[in-house]
Amino acid sequence: MTISTVEISIPNAERVIVTEDTLSVDLSDGRTIAGPLARFPRLLHATQRERARWRLIGKGHGIHWPELDEDISVEGLLAGKPSGESQTSFKKWLDGRTARLTHRSTRPRPAGGFERTRKAPGGPRRVSGRR
Repeated sequence: MTISTVEISIPNAERVIVTEDTLSVDLSDGRTIAGPLARFPRLLHATQRERARWRLIGKGHGIHWPELDEDISVEGLLAGKPSGESQTSFKKWLDGRTARLTHRSTRPRPAGGFERTRKAPGGPRRVSGRR
């Protein structure tokens, strides 16, 4: 008996769009795959700003959200796999996130709602050793 093997090529991610309830990924083969954010709890609980800050990893084999410490592979998306994170791990992350967000929102803000930055005294500094 002869068994033939078929090699399946996984396309790369090229573009990512995350809405309030959907993750959509444009693939290098022209397809777009979309799924519910409910499959990826960290994305579901993220702000729109955090969702928009992603980068491709492994030449497009995956997507990484640095602020959320979330990685999703194209292969996993194509297979329909939800997040593999345990409930315990997710709860720990969510509790830490809630504490950070609460702490951040209770900091006093300057009048007008904008934080002021100080200029360094003495003007610009020379970085290199050459003059």
